Amino acid sequence: MRFLSALVLAGLLLSASPTFAADAAKVDSGDTAWMLLCTALVIFMTIPGLALFYCGMVRKKNILATMMQSFSLCALITVVWFVAGYSLAFGTGNAWIGDFSRFFLSGLGENFDKPFTLGAGTEAAVATTIPESVFLLYQMAFAIITPAVVTGALVDRMKYTALIFFFVLWSLLIYAPLAHWVWSPLGWLNVMGVADFAGGTVVEINSGVTGLVCAIVIGRRLGYGQDNMAPFNLALAVIGAAILWVGWFGFNAGGSLTAGGRAGMAVLATQMAAAGATLSWAVSEWIWRGKPTVLGAISGAVAGLVAVTPAAGFLLPGPALLLGVISGLICMLAATWLKFKLRYDDSLDVFGVHGVGGLTGMLFTGWFAYGPLSATEATPQGVYIGGMKLFEVQLISCLVTITFVAIGTMILLQITDLVIGLRVTSDDERQGLDEALHGESLG
Repeated sequence: MRFLSALVLAGLLLSASPTFAADAAKVDSGDTAWMLLCTALVIFMTIPGLALFYCGMVRKKNILATMMQSFSLCALITVVWFVAGYSLAFGTGNAWIGDFSRFFLSGLGENFDKPFTLGAGTEAAVATTIPESVFLLYQMAFAIITPAVVTGALVDRMKYTALIFFFVLWSLLIYAPLAHWVWSPLGWLNVMGVADFAGGTVVEINSGVTGLVCAIVIGRRLGYGQDNMAPFNLALAVIGAAILWVGWFGFNAGGSLTAGGRAGMAVLATQMAAAGATLSWAVSEWIWRGKPTVLGAISGAVAGLVAVTPAAGFLLPGPALLLGVISGLICMLAATWLKFKLRYDDSLDVFGVHGVGGLTGMLFTGWFAYGPLSATEATPQGVYIGGMKLFEVQLISCLVTITFVAIGTMILLQITDLVIGLRVTSDDERQGLDEALHGESLG
């Protein structure tokens, strides 16, 4: 008994000692494991998720070329992120851009096993419980999927070389600064108080507006509005949409950077919004056209997932379901009535789903953000509380994003056109990009 008592006493003393307390500054294995899982889920969303979703909605002669775009961008943006993208987006820098401290990920090995502090050395520093390698990997997955989403607006007609050249510039000059504005603690939109949990501006509005500008500048597909451009294999698109749905749990819940209650609520909000949008798009289509379509159901699911992206860490389940229902209806109108009314050829409805859905989610968050989900010790009522003040910040952030992305994309497209040329020849387009660009076909 004396021996056991001594052990208990020693354990109590040890737990109160400075040495043991220092363990609190160590990497949290649970949070790290969760974030590694989230990272894998987001990359899985691009390959094979988005690749299957998109290739299932194009014509047979362009299936391989469409998949190649997602696959190539996964590799390309990984290297761009390694060289400069991460440093420009999340280096401390200033209110507008990061710095050169992490070019080629230099210095990453110095504290590879220590918790990462975003904006270290500044008054706005944000401490995490994960190593920097995991943080940059998670953010890399976002940097990969955003340009991959844009390709849905360009399928069937953009040169492969032009796509590669354009997205290198776009990732460094549009995506990285925007990510810094919104997610760096020194970024000017962050300081202004924007509530964007997982990328309503950086990913969704950004990709939607980029896709719209690209579709307008490059022009409509040959035979648009006359030829049969029905999807070749919707089964592939359904599989892709299912992967996106599951992967989106990592996409949204990883925004908490921890495996706590807020991550759990974000997963729940994501599921509710996806379900609501799937049903609202399908039912409204049923009423309007007499039949609910498979394409409509999977498009609705993605619309709900897009809309809840900025809101996932700020909404309770009820408002999340309502957001899903609203976004399903609005995105359906944007992808059908608005697109055909304005006659732009956004091939796979990138603007109608991602641009409009992201805008809807951002503004909805401004009204319905539940304060306690963003509470801290300093602000027990919450950092982000729905109301007119937050709504105004959200609106300004959306307008800034739309303006910056539209102008920047237009300039980069003009540069790409001068250097390489944007569009394949008419003969190549008629033949199909699988054979014309890659010398392969499905047979």
